[in-house]
Amino acid sequence: MAQKQNKLTQTGIVALLACVCCILWGSAIPVIKTGYHLLQVDSSDTASQIVFAGIRFTLAGILVLIFASIKEKKMMLPDRELLKYAVPVCLAQTVGQYFFFYIGVAHTSGVKGGIITGLRNFIAILLSCLVFRNERMTSRKIAGCILGFAGVVVINLMGNSLDMGFQLIGEGFILIAQLSYGISTVLINLFSKKVSPVVLSGTQFTIGGIVLTLIGLGMGGRLGNVTAGGLAIIFYLALVSAVAYTLWSILLAWNDVSKVAIFGFVNPLCSVILSALILGEVKQAFNVGSLMALVLVCAGIYIVNHKKN
Repeated sequence: MAQKQNKLTQTGIVALLACVCCILWGSAIPVIKTGYHLLQVDSSDTASQIVFAGIRFTLAGILVLIFASIKEKKMMLPDRELLKYAVPVCLAQTVGQYFFFYIGVAHTSGVKGGIITGLRNFIAILLSCLVFRNERMTSRKIAGCILGFAGVVVINLMGNSLDMGFQLIGEGFILIAQLSYGISTVLINLFSKKVSPVVLSGTQFTIGGIVLTLIGLGMGGRLGNVTAGGLAIIFYLALVSAVAYTLWSILLAWNDVSKVAIFGFVNPLCSVILSALILGEVKQAFNVGSLMALVLVCAGIYIVNHKKN
């Protein structure tokens, strides 16, 4: 175990696995748009989008639990002890984050939504240092977060304008979603030291996905055109969530929140670049602005993770 812990705390390994997670999450954005088209889910139909997300996360949880069972050569079903940790995580990460996020996105601009979403990593580090007292706040962590967030602002403002309007059901809900994400990140960091991060991830996804599906159906949501292509999209997205969030949970189990969360600023860059490549909007991604954003994010990551001699 000590050898595994040493490997999972090495900066190079953390960077590699964290970037793999961000690339997977980045690929989800254009694939979700494709899925909405195939399953006839309107971009303004929040209830159906929540149903879509709920089915995706339920399947993701089942896939993680199947993987854990194959790896351990026995059925890895959650017991009462694990549920004690999984329920708070699922309420914050899967239910709270995505419920408020989907409603908030429907009532604000993409630019403001993207910038507020970029706050999630800063919030996670602040909660870990100042609220949960899980690690010490330093000037390097603050500087790294500011640079990373600046990169998110740049990538979202390219060719767009930003107004200062704020409403609770729009920008407010997106901010609540990021607070939920920050809380879940710290909880995973704490709870993964007590139970298997893999089984914790699978359990919270399954429970949270079922709850989201029921909420979406209760709001009148539905998938309009269930086809083989649409089901394949959902399976891919479930696989993305299963792999990325499980890797992220394992990293959080062995490292400080700040060391892992700072890589979250790479996620918007991956989303923009992969969306441009898949959707054919190359000019929007490969320009001076995206290069500047990449430099800022990388500088922030370096500052947080660089150790003084």
